[in-house]
Amino acid sequence: MLSKALLRLGASAARHPWRVIAAWLLAAMLAVLAAVAFGGRTADSMTAPGLDSRRAAELIERAGTGQEGMTAQVVVTPRHGGATFFDDDGARTALTRLQTEVKRLPHVLGTSDPARALDAGRGTAVRGGLVSADGRIAVVRVQYPDQSRLSAEDLDALVDLGDRLRAELPLRIEMGGSLFYAFSDPDGGASELIGILAAAAILFLAFGSLVAAALPIGMAVFGLTVGVATVTVLAGVTDVPTFAPVLGTMVGLGVGIDYALFVLARHREYLARGLEPHEAAGQAVATAGRPVVFAGGTVVVSILGMAVANVPFMTVGGFAVSIVVLTMVLASVTLLPAFLGAAGPRLARAGRIVRALQNRKPGRLARRRDPAAGAAHAPGWRRWIGHVSRHPVPYAVGAAGLLLTATLPVLGLRVGLPDDGSLPPSRTERRAYDLVAEGFGPGTNGPLVIAADPSGDPGVVDRLVATVAADPGIASVAPTHIDRATGIATFVVFPTTSPQDKATADTIARLRTDVLPTAIGHGPARAHVGGAAASLSDVGQRTSQRLPVFIAAVLAMSFLLLMLVFRSILVPLKAVLLNLLSIGAAYGIMVAVFQWGWGAALIGLEATVPIVSFIPMFLFAILFGLSMDYEVFLLSRVREEYLRTGDNGRAIVEGVSRTARIITSAALIMVAVFLSFAVAEDPSTKMFGLGLATAIFIDATVVRMVLVPATMTLLGRSNWWLPKWLDRMLPRGPVGTDDTDAESTGEAPRARLVDR
Repeated sequence: MLSKALLRLGASAARHPWRVIAAWLLAAMLAVLAAVAFGGRTADSMTAPGLDSRRAAELIERAGTGQEGMTAQVVVTPRHGGATFFDDDGARTALTRLQTEVKRLPHVLGTSDPARALDAGRGTAVRGGLVSADGRIAVVRVQYPDQSRLSAEDLDALVDLGDRLRAELPLRIEMGGSLFYAFSDPDGGASELIGILAAAAILFLAFGSLVAAALPIGMAVFGLTVGVATVTVLAGVTDVPTFAPVLGTMVGLGVGIDYALFVLARHREYLARGLEPHEAAGQAVATAGRPVVFAGGTVVVSILGMAVANVPFMTVGGFAVSIVVLTMVLASVTLLPAFLGAAGPRLARAGRIVRALQNRKPGRLARRRDPAAGAAHAPGWRRWIGHVSRHPVPYAVGAAGLLLTATLPVLGLRVGLPDDGSLPPSRTERRAYDLVAEGFGPGTNGPLVIAADPSGDPGVVDRLVATVAADPGIASVAPTHIDRATGIATFVVFPTTSPQDKATADTIARLRTDVLPTAIGHGPARAHVGGAAASLSDVGQRTSQRLPVFIAAVLAMSFLLLMLVFRSILVPLKAVLLNLLSIGAAYGIMVAVFQWGWGAALIGLEATVPIVSFIPMFLFAILFGLSMDYEVFLLSRVREEYLRTGDNGRAIVEGVSRTARIITSAALIMVAVFLSFAVAEDPSTKMFGLGLATAIFIDATVVRMVLVPATMTLLGRSNWWLPKWLDRMLPRGPVGTDDTDAESTGEAPRARLVDR
């Protein structure tokens, strides 16, 4: 049984704490050294096999134009007042030097030359899209090879050159492009510190002890060091998306402190019963460790299930986050009991806040020392759960109605990817974006590349160019490049709308379904739409199409696992439905904030943006796993009470009230950690932070403290119904709290969970 293995593991770690702590310290040092020696920097590759944009990239690669690679743009304007490149010889000379030095950078295949276009004539410069019509803004477009041949050092070289030339030239220089998107460092360093400090404060208030508050923080820091360093090593082997370390840190801090809180609370209970520290640690890991292992495993399986989307960067990102979660689970059942053993009996002494609360009412301390009552029992929570249980119908209807109302905005969910226009003005990418939009139109920030293989139809290229140029969503078309060896034609087109605008996605869809087929006719030629904007649109469509399949798979898996754990039909069904409600409400709130702008200023959001295409799937995987923490922790306690007493109503009140303080404290910690990331600069990080924080808050309050007791009261003994034939078929789950598990904690079962 898992409980017996965890009992031995926890007790052994507590008996020999310094050996275990030394082993984790060594593991952390080795992981950091490996990250320094073999690690790489994160990089984003928003593409996937089978997409139309991917087929366009393959044609472009065959043509050898280099347009399939990464790009950057250096946007400049004269620093002095209303001067223009048309009439300022000094600015024009500086522009020539800038273009020359950029072209000399490593791995640069070529650049546009706005200075030469100026020399050729004003109309030529404007028509080439290199200098704005008023002559104030010029763009040096930089072409790099495919991302696999680049690294973050190429971005660093470009940024360093810009910093040097800003001090030497009479130009305002801003930079942006896909090179920045692929290799920019992830955002979130300050958020980690804010989250840790907030968690420490909540832990101190929960336990009233500095020692008790420090142990979960210390465990989380150790686990996070090993986990994130391992992800860095992974980045040296394959492309790890930039959001993975940020999301891994966010989730790792949350679940690590969460898991430690569950184990620590049980440990203090067993100390209060008079057990020795190593025995208390072993029993705590055997009981609270089961939900930790189950919940962590659910998070990992859910995240890895995103491979169903067949989007490589999402699969790798999910794998990276799973590494951090697994590290936290391992730390919870090995490093934490070692800390508990090293702390000894000091954790049994309540802190000042807890003692003050205990001394307010006579007899309360005596009740806490009763082993049946448990150290975590709280009369206030017991009164609240009892009140909900006496009025289950209005509370169930009211809470469900509230969550359904919050879910309604999901009907307007629009996926996409926020462009650089959503970044704060302090970022050079945002300033470059604004200059380009001002000088050339918003669509210039998201050019599309049409790649066509004529296949013996020489007139198809001219028809394609003419038909595409006539589309109302296209502002302009650049000159066509035809490769002599392959005959493949490529030309760049600029939409009339910005990359994140829904109209741009509509234009891409129209080009593929109507414009290009009309130009090609029934001939053998083929054409595809590529470019960064098209790739992002394609990835968004694929994830949206695969999301229902993914959700159904996760729901089915969770139902089966919970049925194995609790030997019940209705308990897992209720859990799945309630978790779906809380996640739906979180989605709705995200739409209201990010798409509608409600309260956007509170998190520093510059403009309304679509929901990042891969975030709904990631959030569902993570949140469904995290909500299992509370579900398993709470229901395990309810089930223990039902095993002990056979009284469903009493089991609900006692089980929920005993776990309420721990669940609310754990939720507050997670909310604090996640909200600290909601104020980051990057909109994607904001979405992760706000979405996770909102869902956890709703789950721990409305769901666990209202809907769970109300619905379980309404179901009565049916909660634990399982057909006899199904009970015989189901294996005894390794994480189940069956009769042998109850015996491991010294609690003899008095009720069977199967109606016979």
